[in-house]
Amino acid sequence: MPTLRALIAAAVLVFLAPHAGAGPSGSPNYRLETVHVPAAAFGGLARDGDALLVTDLAGGRLYRRDAERRLAAFGPIFPHGKDVIGDPTGPYRVARVGDVFVVAQGWTPANAEPGRLDHALVALDEAGGTRVVGNDFWNPFDFVAAADGFYVVDAARNSVEHLRANGERNTVVSFKRMKQAARTLQRLSPTEFSEDEEYETDAVPAGIARRDGRLYITLFSGFPFAAGAGKVVSVPETGDRSAPRVEAQGLNAPVAITFADDGTMLVLEHGTYDQSRGFGEGTGRLLKFDGKTRRRETVLAGLTRPVSVLVWDERQLVVSDLVGNLHFLKR
Repeated sequence: MPTLRALIAAAVLVFLAPHAGAGPSGSPNYRLETVHVPAAAFGGLARDGDALLVTDLAGGRLYRRDAERRLAAFGPIFPHGKDVIGDPTGPYRVARVGDVFVVAQGWTPANAEPGRLDHALVALDEAGGTRVVGNDFWNPFDFVAAADGFYVVDAARNSVEHLRANGERNTVVSFKRMKQAARTLQRLSPTEFSEDEEYETDAVPAGIARRDGRLYITLFSGFPFAAGAGKVVSVPETGDRSAPRVEAQGLNAPVAITFADDGTMLVLEHGTYDQSRGFGEGTGRLLKFDGKTRRRETVLAGLTRPVSVLVWDERQLVVSDLVGNLHFLKR
């Protein structure tokens, strides 16, 4: 079988016109370019100088894409595989922090032996050596650096944790279960749920961002991942966090969040879910929220299982997905 390196060398660059009939389509304000790498499952995105950092869950690798658009693997092969529900687990996120790369490593793959890098925040030096910053997590899906450590989203604990450089962890906020509208589960199992019966799901925090002294977190919402059940909430970095403030709601499994310099909030929706088919092909979207009015606009539609969004600069955005695509939106 061909190696991933060979597949990357043969990666296809596709130019998609706005509002194309099939596949992703960008807003008229952007030009969309898509790079597809067969067999890859791209996850985290970050900038490292002029290079783009990206994680691949399919192979457990970190990649660097240079200014000449060449993808090259670096560092060790991280634990990777399928989790208990069949989704990929491995190096979820990566960021350059000072003189090291920091990786959010997912939980132990199903049918694999536990290892020291599982469910951990891992520091990787230039020589390829790894150091576990902290592994007292269940499923650390995303993180953001702070002056005194890291804020880590633990999707399985339904919490945001603060991790100090010395490995000390404390819980910043725990999210309550979310009430869902009546009749949602009636469609799934009418013999078990009555028409007017409300039910609750786990909040499932997924993405995190920092801005103006607040932490912004996407709440994916748990099974059955009902359409419109997702939210973005925020809490102050210091002070009372007992009542998270709702910043956006009515979202479809929001998985990542970031901000542009002008305060524009960008939220990536993983898509809508069907019991027989899973997350629907082409149902993911990148939404832009005005910094003052929070009015929403679709920047990129037609995505399949997107994972991360990165503001490269004032003229370019990057989106990754689990079907091997890197989408570049350019003004």
